[in-house]
Amino acid sequence: MSSVLRDRLRSAFAPPRYLALPLAGIDVSTSGVKAVQLSESSYGLTLASYDQIQYAAGAFTDGEITDHATVAKTIRDVAKRTRLDSANAALPESKSYLFESAVVSGSKADRRTEVEQHLDELIPLPPQDAAFDIVDAGLDEKGDTLVAGIGFARRVVDETLAVFDEAGVAVRALEGETFAMARALLPHGDESTTLIIDVGKTTTKLAIVQARIPRFAATIGIGGHALTLAVQKHFGVTETEARKVKAERGIVPAPGNEDYLAAMLSTVSAIRDEIARHLEYWQSHAAHASAHEPVTQAILAGGNASVRGLPEYLEGSLRIPVATGDVFTNLASRDHWLPDLDYNESLAYATAIGLALRDYRGNHA
Repeated sequence: MSSVLRDRLRSAFAPPRYLALPLAGIDVSTSGVKAVQLSESSYGLTLASYDQIQYAAGAFTDGEITDHATVAKTIRDVAKRTRLDSANAALPESKSYLFESAVVSGSKADRRTEVEQHLDELIPLPPQDAAFDIVDAGLDEKGDTLVAGIGFARRVVDETLAVFDEAGVAVRALEGETFAMARALLPHGDESTTLIIDVGKTTTKLAIVQARIPRFAATIGIGGHALTLAVQKHFGVTETEARKVKAERGIVPAPGNEDYLAAMLSTVSAIRDEIARHLEYWQSHAAHASAHEPVTQAILAGGNASVRGLPEYLEGSLRIPVATGDVFTNLASRDHWLPDLDYNESLAYATAIGLALRDYRGNHA
């Protein structure tokens, strides 16, 4: 998203090409911190460095930084290992408020002013306590200019900036993680209406995007760790062993696998039902609103998106094509470059890569 939350962010005039800062993104989440740096070559962008460091449970909970010292140290360590002293950073989807509003056509500054005048009708925060930004999203049913916006409590923005300051890493820009994920997973210029399903450790985040602009977002309080726990309970094994079994077996039917599969599906069906509920709401709304198009596909991402059989299982219920994503979609062609980051592991880097792509001169998201 362009110039997100500019009233709260540090900015500067673009430097000359030879002084341009590296393309970098840092994603702070419940499980830990991920960072990437991209480099530009004659055949496109490649992954110059990447790393992730996990921290103990409780450091970052429900979109809130609860242990500033631990999170700051983790950011500092991962930035050092990826050779970064500045980066774009994400604000948590669970603390965001997406909204849409019709505005009178004019400059972006005029449209922001118009939205600000009735911001309290769009997000459940007092205007003085909110930071927001908007992006053009086409026309509404009446032909008026439609903007999509995102808002956060200023407290969330300030806390994020403070922990990066403590880490000694400069924040170039902040934006909602759903905007970053869409930029990484969908090709530049993609106009489709897509459901992005980010299966994390403790949550599953949903975002419906049109032309790579998030128009709807929700967080489900169940993630991949619940599947690990189901395996542990079924087999009576350690968490490490359970993760290995989950990776090998997934949710694919096999002879003698019935009890195991039943244990897994009792958990994954809860995730599926919540996804289906949100998707049905959007699809029925889209049928009656010209500004909204029906979702035509779903893309899986996140650290737990690579469970075998998950795309097929969801596709059967959602009745749209479902596939695991490619976080390198907007990087150099595989004909010229192959990432050394394992594909399954790469799915956890969608937000960080999208953040790094934000500054790419060839990107207009």
